[in-house]
Amino acid sequence: MTPKAVLDIIDTARCREARSGAFLRHLQLRAQALPTCISFNSRAPASCLFQFSVEYIETAPRLIHAVDTCARDAGHEGLFTPFLDAAVRFFTNPSVLLSHYIGLDGLLISAYLCHRLMEDMYDNNHSFRRSQLVDLEATRANLLVHELIGEPFANELDDAVAITVRQIAGSPDYYDLNLDPFVAQANNAAWDSMRQYWENLLVRNHIRFTLGNRRRR
Repeated sequence: MTPKAVLDIIDTARCREARSGAFLRHLQLRAQALPTCISFNSRAPASCLFQFSVEYIETAPRLIHAVDTCARDAGHEGLFTPFLDAAVRFFTNPSVLLSHYIGLDGLLISAYLCHRLMEDMYDNNHSFRRSQLVDLEATRANLLVHELIGEPFANELDDAVAITVRQIAGSPDYYDLNLDPFVAQANNAAWDSMRQYWENLLVRNHIRFTLGNRRRR
């Protein structure tokens, strides 16, 4: 399965949402329960959250494609294949825990798993950690989706991602692998375009997230 298959799944869910409006109604409820660290430059917070969520979901296959392209160009395709396969499976073969999520709500969870997997992949390698490939805005976007999903389920998803990363890159040797060739490829124009889209996700949708004021429930 490929990122194209993920995009097809997303298109189907968007068509379903256009008929039902179920995900927007869900976000109208979630908007009223968000912590004070999240605010909006808009009088329609649910609409902001809806557009943010759709773009967050659609960024997942873009990220998969970008990582795949950089890995092949850097000669590390085999090393990244397990991560990419796991990321695609979050959409194409989701866990039974997500069986009753059939629309954009389920895809938001799948996208969260994908983005968190990539974030943890970066955190578990020395070359990535010092490259600053992942911007603070990406962390904020993931934290916002964590809030939209809600605890304790979002915490369970984080634990599942951590287990997946340990299974793929559990050896301490992975931390010291020299992945500078990948980092060099990831600083090319194609990656920068994707990263700028990703890093402006909150601002573009009139959402402010102040990390220092995040309230734990």
